[in-house]
Amino acid sequence: MALKSFNPTSPGRRGLVLIDRSGLWKGKPVKSLTEGKTSSGGRNNIGHATVRARGGGHKRRYRLIDFRRRRWDEPATVERLEYDPNRSAFIALVRYPDGTPSYILAPQRLAPGDTVMAGRKVDVRPGNAMEIGQVPVGTIVHNVELKPGKGGQLARAAGTFAQVVGRDRGMVIVRLSSGEQRYVRAECMATVGAVSNPDHANQNLGKAGRNRWLGRRPLTRGVAKNPVDHPHGGGEGRTSGGRHPVTPWGKPTKGARTRRNKATEKYILRSRHARKKR
Repeated sequence: MALKSFNPTSPGRRGLVLIDRSGLWKGKPVKSLTEGKTSSGGRNNIGHATVRARGGGHKRRYRLIDFRRRRWDEPATVERLEYDPNRSAFIALVRYPDGTPSYILAPQRLAPGDTVMAGRKVDVRPGNAMEIGQVPVGTIVHNVELKPGKGGQLARAAGTFAQVVGRDRGMVIVRLSSGEQRYVRAECMATVGAVSNPDHANQNLGKAGRNRWLGRRPLTRGVAKNPVDHPHGGGEGRTSGGRHPVTPWGKPTKGARTRRNKATEKYILRSRHARKKR
């Protein structure tokens, strides 16, 4: 899909750049593959706002996506590509020989009429899923599992992908879009190709209202507040904070490391924070 710009017929259209979705299905999703979705508005179970800048947004239904791809050796035909309001990537409706429909993440270069298949080892074509231990080195994959049978967890956002860069003692070395390299068990599933909608990051929403449709509320800068409300607040004239960025409660933000899972550190060969050699 390409980007679509608009004539400046109003302030909200000046600079507006959106994804051209003319090639997607224009009807409703398959009802049996959707379920209701409620919005928390950033509140927890007792009504306290625990996440800021959340609220509102358009009403949506959640599409049930098959992240596991465990119907092996059954060719499925791609019927159409659809927009999913719950994720940045597009989804594809596939139908199996027994007539069962299913939604999967749509990779790039997948078109209606194509055939996709999952199995222990299948052809290396966009949309096909197989055990990552059977994927040739150098192949671009997405929707990578971390635990066999749990479903894909890595490389699911629009335009993202992972690359198989090697094998070692029953494990597969995968390089992620962030630059991180990590081990993945060879029996985990992965889908060939990169995720669709790579231009998602190049959109310009054009007006604040479009952010509200997506459920994002305004967020006041800390330097615009008083000292009683934020550590960056106060000062004579306009200031830049005067310290490293922190949250309203004094916790470091914007790049501070929060990883605490020491049990899986042995699977990370190269951190995404490692400096690249010049």
